[in-house]
Formats: sequence, C-alpha cells, structure tokens
Amino acid sequence: MLLSNVLWKIPDRAISHDTSPLTIYATSSISNNVKTVLGSGTQYANGFAVADIERSSLILCGKAFADSAIVKDALTAMTAPILSARGGLPVPGWILNFGGSTVLLFAPVEIMMSCVEIHNALLSIDCGAVISSKGSTVLFPTKASREQKLLTKPTAVIIVSSDSSGAIPSVCKLSPGQAAYHFLAGYHDGKFVPAYNRAPSPADPLALASSLFSHLKEDDTPSYLINAKHSGKYIDGNGFMKLLKLALSHDLPDIKTEGSRG
Repeated sequence: MLLSNVLWKIPDRAISHDTSPLTIYATSSISNNVKTVLGSGTQYANGFAVADIERSSLILCGKAFADSAIVKDALTAMTAPILSARGGLPVPGWILNFGGSTVLLFAPVEIMMSCVEIHNALLSIDCGAVISSKGSTVLFPTKASREQKLLTKPTAVIIVSSDSSGAIPSVCKLSPGQAAYHFLAGYHDGKFVPAYNRAPSPADPLALASSLFSHLKEDDTPSYLINAKHSGKYIDGNGFMKLLKLALSHDLPDIKTEGSRG
C-alpha cells in the first residue's frame, strides 16, 4: 500500500513483472503542435505533466520535472488506481500525530499553510494520505527519513471548514454520513464547494466520499467538524489547536443540520 513500494522499491530488472509497473518519460521541450493543442495561455509555458493511467505512464514535458508540485500532483493521480487496487483509499488529507493519536485531517490548503502551530504535528506538509484496514500513511513524507512507515489507522477524522455565516458551530461531532458529505461538498461562507481535492484525480468525487463513509462506519472512527472562521476572520493557530484538542476529547454533541444523513 505504501507509495514508496510503487515508486522506488521495485528492482529495475523486475519492473516488467510487477503487477503495477510505472514508466516515466521526460522531454526537455514542448513541440509547437502540442502548444497549439494546449492553447495560448501561459500556465503551460514552462512545462506540464501528463498521466496516462491506462498505460501506467507519466510524461514530464518542458521544465515540469523541476516543479515538485506538478510532479506530485501527477504521481498522486497516477498511483491512485494502483493503491486502490491494493486495498488503500488515497485521500487529499494530512496525517498528524496529536497527543499520541493518529489523526486524519481534511482542510483547505490556505488554512493549513497559515497555521504554523499545526506544522509540528504533521507527518508531511504535503497533502496526500492513504488509509486502509491495515493502517495509514502519507504519500510524500517531508519529515524525518525518506523511508515511509505504515502507521496505525486514524483514531479520529477532522474536517475543517471556513464559514462565517453562523450556520455551523466552532466545533462539533459528525456522523460518518455527515463527514462524507462535508468532505464531498465543503461548506464555506454559506456555499457548498469542493474544497479538499483541487489537484487532478482519476477518482470520482462521489465514489471517493462513499468509500470514506464506508471506512468511517466500518471502523467506527469518530469524526469532527472544525470551523476555522470566527466573526468573519480566520482563527489563529493557537485557537485552532484549542479546537482540535476539544474535538479529540470526544466530548461533543452531534451536529444537527437539515437534510444530513448518518
């Protein structure tokens, strides 16, 4: 299930015999024909990545190989079906160690990057995690050694919203169905928007939310919602950590929202 097993632990001579071989191509230039297909915009001027999931091939064009964000997004999209086939559920979240517990956290990137206090608890500052019946891990470890370790299954799931409409409380408990719903739609300033998966993905968002629901229900994993906004402003890092600690105390009332399903 570990991404490292897919990428760098397969011996070169045996890669053609692996159940999920991965081939990476790199090209230093972009042809005029390709530029014409992509259009006249500037977003692809320096390079881009193409993930051919059917052929398990990754193509890095131009300077894409030097852009870690492009490469990681492409690798995430490429390996998602492989990890799923091996029993894992790749999700756009973070794993943190908080109070001795393994916590799976879903939050908009802007909130994560602005909360310095939470960085110390993160196992990776890059978004991307995998959960399964055997445990959990991050896709791209950015701390300690490069070697990934399989962690225990999450003991709690935290979904972070940023809403100042007053429709949701600062922190509350969610049922598995409510957690999957908020993961799918997000709730930000009175609007339901896809908030947690902005990178290209071969996974159908509804199917991904349904799989998350199944994991939460089967494992009876407690889930909580944290509102990162108060009076129209984002709470600071200390305030966020207090809400996180309150949520993990497991002493919160269930959220009551119209139309929610457990």
